[in-house]
Amino acid sequence: MAIKLYQFCISHYCEKVRWALDYKGIKYETVNLLPGQHVKTIKKLTGAESSVPVLVHDGQIIQGSAQILDYLEQTFPEPSLIPEDPALQQQVVDWEKKLDELAGPAIRTWVYHYFLQRPKVVIPMLAAGTPFYNRFILSLAFSRVDEIMRKWMKINQKTADSAQQTLETLIIELADIYSQQPYLVGDRFSRADLTAGALLAPLSQPPQYPVPWPKPAKIPKPVQAWLKDWQPKLGPIIRIYQQHR
Repeated sequence: MAIKLYQFCISHYCEKVRWALDYKGIKYETVNLLPGQHVKTIKKLTGAESSVPVLVHDGQIIQGSAQILDYLEQTFPEPSLIPEDPALQQQVVDWEKKLDELAGPAIRTWVYHYFLQRPKVVIPMLAAGTPFYNRFILSLAFSRVDEIMRKWMKINQKTADSAQQTLETLIIELADIYSQQPYLVGDRFSRADLTAGALLAPLSQPPQYPVPWPKPAKIPKPVQAWLKDWQPKLGPIIRIYQQHR
């Protein structure tokens, strides 16, 4: 049975899974969903949670990027994304958990706080990969979309400022490690590096990412200024993405 990945194109957690699938050379079909309208589809699949990504393969339904990577590693073990050494395996698990719990939400909160203030910029990214008319639907209902997203993800100026601090602390830590060694754990690329690269990818707007990135002038000014100041620290993480994606 063909593998299906139910996703948002914009989601950096979905990018984790896309990257792992591509890295392992696995063919798959994406089912691109519109945020909000996805709830019915995903709940029908899972019977409970409405979050993406969700992978469907051979009657198995796996939800969540870490759980999907676990499944891929068990089902398609080569090339492996985990070290053979159990001690290093635990380090990889710890890094992925830390990045999933801190970096992912921090970027989402910080970026959306500013981009939701630019509907013409954010709507094409939210609707990426879905039928063209979804852009019009989002445009007409954007005030409600903005309200729901901010409430659901607890996005406001205070949480955005806190998310920025979390992001900066993590980036400093990652940049320091990458300045001393090529990978986060051991001597080879692992899902720890993949997670760092995928979750931080929206900060570098890589061409492999399936969304229409805005031109630099369209990026909200606070984000523009931050990216300019932090480019040197982001460099090693961007290189990981470029070299292995």
